[in-house]
Amino acid sequence: MGQAALRWSLYSGVRPACAGGLAVRTARSWRGIVAFTHPRTGGAHDSHHRTAGIAGCTRRRGGSLAARRVRAADGDAGRRIRQCRITDPPLAAAFRKGLNEAGYVEGQNVTVEYHWLEGKFDRLQALMADLVRRRVAVIATPAGNYAAQVAKAATTTIPIVFGVGEDPVKLGLVASLARPGGNLTGINFFASELEAKRLQLLHDLVPKATRIAVLVNPANPATESAQRGIPDAARALGLQIQVLKASTKSEIEAAFATLSRDRADALHVAGDVFFTSRRVQFATLAASYRIPAIYPSREAVEAGGLMGYATDRVDMWRLVGAYTGQILKGAKPADLPVLQSTKFEFVINLQTARALGLEVPNSIQLLADEVID
Repeated sequence: MGQAALRWSLYSGVRPACAGGLAVRTARSWRGIVAFTHPRTGGAHDSHHRTAGIAGCTRRRGGSLAARRVRAADGDAGRRIRQCRITDPPLAAAFRKGLNEAGYVEGQNVTVEYHWLEGKFDRLQALMADLVRRRVAVIATPAGNYAAQVAKAATTTIPIVFGVGEDPVKLGLVASLARPGGNLTGINFFASELEAKRLQLLHDLVPKATRIAVLVNPANPATESAQRGIPDAARALGLQIQVLKASTKSEIEAAFATLSRDRADALHVAGDVFFTSRRVQFATLAASYRIPAIYPSREAVEAGGLMGYATDRVDMWRLVGAYTGQILKGAKPADLPVLQSTKFEFVINLQTARALGLEVPNSIQLLADEVID
């Protein structure tokens, strides 16, 4: 494929905006957002301080839960805000930046509460029920389709700001992109479309690879719909697909052993927050088994993975934070059009390529937003 054709395939078809719970506390309400990292320090709160909490669908690595008492107006002192240590500072910073754009500064006039599912999606319904019971003012779910759907099922009144990988109209979240209606709005980051593009990029870098292992997480309810386009993309490229499944650390190790035994030529890692949290394990195993792999995040490439193509998640989280701030200021979700991601990242690790004995053509390097060497 020529460079111009490849560039079109990467960046065309993503139209501009047509236009993961944070609990924020006021004198008479709690407000909430759903996300997955945590930056929070102490400080007194006055009657204008909003206490926010974020619940995300990612695996917690390293941090621990902490509870801190907050002084609140109208005799609500002693309400506990659950929080975790930071595990992904860029995303947390991006979310805060979005809040800042609306005039909210964490630790000054907003407090963020983060909830962790640790990859256990069955916890989500209970979490949403708790947020609704506490009458939070906003729920933000930047972590994907399922969290947004569970949040929608839990409440028709509390505003919800989502980040989803598929058309939110088809998911039943909003009436239309321009006029969402109801209590939801947010960002579409095109996860399903990007799966097929990642497969194409892998084929372009390793054209002799015909047997491709596709690793998915069966515990993620969004897996089936997100992978829907891969079989057609594989047939168009003349590739044979072998689907492997893993939802634990040991199952990831077993999947690599299987793809090695079955002589797969390359690996396509499906988008999944648990997989992103295991990026160091993936990079280590891919190097050990000498298997070229493409990943759904730049973080995996920074950890030693070969290549990655994905939505700019930092920008997406900033947009979720900005919409959250607007709603905290009084905007209604029904009046905020669904935004569509326009920033995508293609990252290549040349050190890893050399270790695998691969030469990355200049035509592909020129497409990359970042080349790690």
